Amino acid sequence: MAWVILGIAVITEICWALSLKWAATLATWQASSVPIILSFVNMGLLALAMRGLPAGTAYAVWTGLGAIGVVIGGAIVFGDKIAPIQAGFMVLTVIGVMGTKLFAQG
Repeated sequence: MAWVILGIAVITEICWALSLKWAATLATWQASSVPIILSFVNMGLLALAMRGLPAGTAYAVWTGLGAIGVVIGGAIVFGDKIAPIQAGFMVLTVIGVMGTKLFAQG
């Protein structure tokens, strides 16, 4: 169950980061409240996942997949460019996350 919660935390991490850029483009207090709310949800889910997983494992998976998701989401939503070498390093990050999960003690 901790891995499922961590997966949801990764999704909220991606939404949170993308909402920061979105809120900056709108520049309203309503838009600015979205990343604040997502930040609390995100941290709560990460903390909950850490109850059943080692902190280092949970954090490595959360940050690694979150960063990749933000790059891909930025390309889809905002038209950000992804260089081929950047995509290659994203693949390496996914391999690292898979190894971290595969050999996790939890």
